[in-house]
Amino acid sequence: MNSTAPDFTLPALNGTESLTLGSLKGKVVLLTFFTTWCPDSKRDILEKQALFQSMNRDDVKMIFVHVTGRDSSVDLSKWQEEMQLTLPVYMDLGTKTYDAYRCMGVPTTVLIDKDQSIKGLYNDKARMIDIIKGLGGLL
Repeated sequence: MNSTAPDFTLPALNGTESLTLGSLKGKVVLLTFFTTWCPDSKRDILEKQALFQSMNRDDVKMIFVHVTGRDSSVDLSKWQEEMQLTLPVYMDLGTKTYDAYRCMGVPTTVLIDKDQSIKGLYNDKARMIDIIKGLGGLL
């Protein structure tokens, strides 16, 4: 896998900022698409929360994208608080970004290198250790 990562601009959950992938050129990116109703998404996001808290954020930018087009209307801020998440959450309004990355389910994790090429794509059955190994190979 060595295709260029589709660019996007997504609003942050807090509503006061947005993030454009192109602005992260030169950084390794771990991009995760999730929903609140999926048990695999919940497990995955809790594991990544632990990773987020323990890693050097100058080396890796972790982006968590709530796929609103695949989730019921949910108070995401309340859900994030209940889950005790401190990681950054952005909103895919509908499924535009999710579809651009050809996701087939949630969670989907995409590893993007410093040149913004896709170097890894992990589905809902991926083990965290495999994602971490893939990430380590990009640092």
